[in-house]
Amino acid sequence: AKGYLLGGICWFAIPFSLATSLGLASTALMLPISSSEAGNGLVPPAVADHLLGEAGSALILIMLFMAIVSTGSAESIAVSSLVAYDIYREYINPEATGAKILWISRVVIVMFGIFMGLFSIALNAMGLNLGWVYLFMGVVIGSAVIPLWNMMTWSKASGTGAVIAAWSGLVLALIGWLVGAKIQGESVTVATLGTNEVMLSGNLIAIFSSGIIHYIYSKFIDPQDYDFSTLNENIHLVEQDLSGLGDEQQDKKVLKRAKRWIIRRGYLLTFVLIIVWPILSIPAGVFTKPYFAFWVLVSIAWGFGAAITISILPLFESQDEIGKVCSGMLNYILRKKVEETYAEEEPAAPAKTLEEEEPAPQAAKALEEDEPVKEVEPATPSGDEAA
Repeated sequence: AKGYLLGGICWFAIPFSLATSLGLASTALMLPISSSEAGNGLVPPAVADHLLGEAGSALILIMLFMAIVSTGSAESIAVSSLVAYDIYREYINPEATGAKILWISRVVIVMFGIFMGLFSIALNAMGLNLGWVYLFMGVVIGSAVIPLWNMMTWSKASGTGAVIAAWSGLVLALIGWLVGAKIQGESVTVATLGTNEVMLSGNLIAIFSSGIIHYIYSKFIDPQDYDFSTLNENIHLVEQDLSGLGDEQQDKKVLKRAKRWIIRRGYLLTFVLIIVWPILSIPAGVFTKPYFAFWVLVSIAWGFGAAITISILPLFESQDEIGKVCSGMLNYILRKKVEETYAEEEPAAPAKTLEEEEPAPQAAKALEEDEPVKEVEPATPSGDEAA
């Protein structure tokens, strides 16, 4: 729970701190960046290249690669899990083994990756830049936010109503988006559809209309009374694999405390970011120089705080594991050095010479069988020999 909340707070430094610092730098340096280039996300590499040269370009490339890999891997795993567990195992092969589900997941990941690559090429060929697609995402998927939240937290939420609300909200959002472009720009084009006002109207319609529809449907048409305590009974593990889950992760009291912890702080953070922050910005109108300096100071502090958190906190929380690994490596290196030193100091066994007598056959046989060698008694002399 803490990791998800901290991850969200640290992620906000990307659109807030990074955009503020690099955007202001490009304006202050008067870099020749067109609006289309800015929409394609070329401001950060342009500023980094201007200030740091090739090193700056390399750093931006590494950062971009890491961001795409982390986001792309999460999306691929999410889609493959949905297809493998919620479609294949639920409706096609309920008796699927872990190996079969893993194979299906890998196939879906490859197919999804190819599809997304071709889809991105198509979007670029249509002239849709990164900013346009980013804002359009809210119009398309925003209608599913409140219904999904209600299904996870509200016992009276209707599953049928959630589906109806999501699709109805999408239709209403697209209609409002197109109408807004027609009213503001007198024609529906990529440029008029991509303005901030039109995109904002489509996003707001998608979010709020679906929430209202789902509430009305669940409250008056199809009210439910779902018992969340039965949720575990409907979750069937593949091959009952509980590896990685200790007693603490399965303790209901611990899970309830974690739920209360994340709900309280999640609601508070949502209230501050979505309501309090914008309201405090409205009275300022056009930012004065001191107000804007305070805004920049907050964004820089947020960025440094996020960088310190994601760099230091994982090391602090994993100090026991890191200590064990380092201790094991050190012990292995020292033991190996001791063995090498002992091998160098141990004297070599002397080689046999031809003059050395060979052991008696009886003694040699006793040595092979790990038995003590019996002494051979001398022969007793006879009477004539004694005389």
